[in-house]
Amino acid sequence: MDKVVTTAAEAVEGIADGASLAVGGFGLSGVPDILIQALYEAGTGALHVVSNNCGAMERGLALLLTAGRIARVTGSYIGANREFARQYLAGEVEVEMIPQGTLAERLRAGGSGIPAFYTPAGVGTQVADGGMPWRYDGHGGVALASPPKEVRDFEGTSYVLERAIRTDFALVRAARGDRHGNLVFSKSARNFNPLAAMAGRITVAEVEELVEPGGIDPDQVHLPGIFVQRVLPLTAAQAAEKRIERRTTREARS
Repeated sequence: MDKVVTTAAEAVEGIADGASLAVGGFGLSGVPDILIQALYEAGTGALHVVSNNCGAMERGLALLLTAGRIARVTGSYIGANREFARQYLAGEVEVEMIPQGTLAERLRAGGSGIPAFYTPAGVGTQVADGGMPWRYDGHGGVALASPPKEVRDFEGTSYVLERAIRTDFALVRAARGDRHGNLVFSKSARNFNPLAAMAGRITVAEVEELVEPGGIDPDQVHLPGIFVQRVLPLTAAQAAEKRIERRTTREARS
């Protein structure tokens, strides 16, 4: 039951070239930076990543993307990541864009043993009809487009069939965790982390604070340890580093 590993290299052991990864985080919040750094140092490439976005400010998945280690991204947001946009338009990376709520539910369904579900999101658009550019040819044309999906009516409303997502591995970050893999996330840093963890066949969690079994009130557990196979305790310095993607301030009132 003790799932603790002592090094980041040990935590990502077995993640080979071409592996699929569900990765938690949103922007720079709740991103498993230490595990991503370990993958970068291991030289792992041709990765198929499922995540809300692909990092920002050279942090998170942007580290792997800039190094050319990511072959395919399934996500819902490109945002201000110019390198992500450049690679996509140049045909260097394949991108499947998904409505954000649909992405969340596809991950959750994968972890819950639900193979597919119907949703109204995307009906009447290229999400359902097909034709969304997955890969460009580098010359302004589309090399690979999304196929059409099944659409079915229920009580007069149309719904599109979306398939669950399961990945070889999942990388997540939690505020607290115990040796059995039970996890607690902090505020907005929870974001996609529990869903990504559920979708991975082998889930690795970096935790800012490691406690002994029983140290977390069962009612406070956000993700049960059954979904987690490896736990990496962070150092105090690693846990304390919290980047801010866009800082907005104002003058204090007198």
